[in-house]
Amino acid sequence: MDLFNEEREKKMKPIIDHIQITVKDIRVAEAFYDKFLPLLGYDIQNKASIAISEHDFIVVEYLHPSLAFGITSPRAAFQNEEIHRRKPGSLHHLAFKAETRKEVDDIYLSLVEIGAIIVEQPRLYPEYAPDYYAVFFKDLEGIKYEVVCR
Repeated sequence: MDLFNEEREKKMKPIIDHIQITVKDIRVAEAFYDKFLPLLGYDIQNKASIAISEHDFIVVEYLHPSLAFGITSPRAAFQNEEIHRRKPGSLHHLAFKAETRKEVDDIYLSLVEIGAIIVEQPRLYPEYAPDYYAVFFKDLEGIKYEVVCR
């Protein structure tokens, strides 16, 4: 590795600026994420929506100082495809970090209230790590998420 790349690596941190996830039905998804993302500290008053015709999609972006989270409509050619996390190029799941197990438990109760599909209730997952405590769930279209505390 040359000196330029070594210096660049020292400055770069693995921090994600924003995420955009393609959903099957933007209106169904927006109603869910309007309830889900405030559980993670998002203020839905800081939400923007725009149709970008040259890219054949609508994007709804939830803004937060730590991470902008966007949902986008599929291209017309793909709108009838099924969501499956094991397809190449697909999002397998996205995990959000909690500070405490109580936070995971509280999020779980709220997820049940907003109609999230609970895959696994909060518990320890020693197969991942001795202190790995998480809840796994899906949105209304089957996109998988996790809230984890270590």
